[in-house]
Amino acid sequence: MIRRNIHGMGVVATAFGLSILVVTAGLQWTSPPAYATERGAERRDARDTRQSGRDEAREQKKECKEADDKSRAECRHEKREAKEEAREAARDIKRR
Repeated sequence: MIRRNIHGMGVVATAFGLSILVVTAGLQWTSPPAYATERGAERRDARDTRQSGRDEAREQKKECKEADDKSRAECRHEKREAKEEAREAARDIKRR
């Protein structure tokens, strides 16, 4: 049986492979916290936008009913449109 002496090459390859793993692991641990913080702020802004849209739609429907100019169905439709506009604004915030 013939034995080849490639033991030295195996050590170099192993050391190189391990160094790549260490560098890659280090890079993975550094960037996500900043990204997660940014995404969390976007989600909060979007949630606040949706909530303020709900409040405004509620007030708009109340005023519509009190004015007695439109039917209840028309007032509901206006409320739905106002809420949808707030949702779209929240989506725009998250897309930035």
